[in-house]
This record gives sequence, structure tokens and C-alpha cells, in this order.
Amino acid sequence: MESKRGRPRNVETEKSILTASYDLLLETGFGAVTVEKIADRAKVSKATIYKWWPNKAAVVMDGFLSSAADRLPVPDTGSVFDDILMHATNLSRFLISREGKIITEIIGEGQMDSGLAEAYRTRYFQPRRLEARLLMERGVQRGELKDNLDIEVVTDLIYGPIFYRLLVTGQPIDDAYVQQLVRYAFQGIRN
Repeated sequence: MESKRGRPRNVETEKSILTASYDLLLETGFGAVTVEKIADRAKVSKATIYKWWPNKAAVVMDGFLSSAADRLPVPDTGSVFDDILMHATNLSRFLISREGKIITEIIGEGQMDSGLAEAYRTRYFQPRRLEARLLMERGVQRGELKDNLDIEVVTDLIYGPIFYRLLVTGQPIDDAYVQQLVRYAFQGIRN
């Protein structure tokens, strides 16, 4: 979070910090990343980092998100089924990638670090849920989905099993599985 006082952030310095935090996260895992290591790699002071972020979790999440944002575009194909299928497939592909596996680690660390849990919920998962919500609302407006659809429940119905496999069962998550999830869900929510 940017401070409301003082000079605005230097874009190059901010990028250097975010890149350093992301690189360290990939190299060592969340537990081994420290603000001191980020500052050393970015060639800035720890004070600069703490001026812009409240804690390690916030800067690491921002570094992760700045790197991951381009990989998860929000589709608009004209078909809510295709949009949700593409969105869920892109998310699942990302989650099983090398970079995406960091989310599993962050979720695990978040069980003992409430600041980290809040950071990944607000900075990563809530935006993904909002994207899914907007896609489904667009489908309702176009008459493709039922008017009385409980979008929160449908979001859990489609995306929840992906995370269940990722975090609990360890069963494979592939495109065919995601397509099956979306097809089954759409049998009950189509208009």
C-alpha cells in the first residue's frame, strides 16, 4: 500500500523491489524470503520497503501478483460458457505451473500467518472471484444463465474443486477435468 504522505513511489525502485521479491520467492520459497534479502537484492534500504509495504507478506504478494497478472486475462468471447471455461482453465494451468505452485506454499504459510492469509485473500483470490462474478453477471444479462443465480455458490461449485485437488487430494488438474467441471455446473445454471 502506498503511503499517503511524502513523495510518490519511484517506479523503477518499486519494480526493482517487486522483481527481487518475486525472484527470491521462486528461488527460496516464502519462508526463506526476508525484507532484508529483498532490500539487498533490490539495492534499496529496508526502510524504503517498509515505507511502501506494511510487512514481508504484502511486498511478496505484490511481487507475485505483478508477475502473474498478465497470465490470467479476463476473457470476453461472447459466450459465458466459453468465458468461464477459459478463465477456469487459465487459472488451473497457472496453479499447476512452477510459479503457480507458490500459491500452494503461500496458502500453507498463511495457516500460521494471518497477515499473509489476509494478503493472499484480498490481493489474489478476491480479484479472481470478482472476475468470475463479472463473467457470470454478463451471462445473466445476456440471458444465457438463470436470473436467480446465486453467483457466489456457483463460483464455489466451479472453482472449489480445483483448489480441493490442488490442496487436499493431489489428484491431477488438467484441461479435461476443468472442462468436465464447467460442463456439469452449466447443466444446472443455464437458462
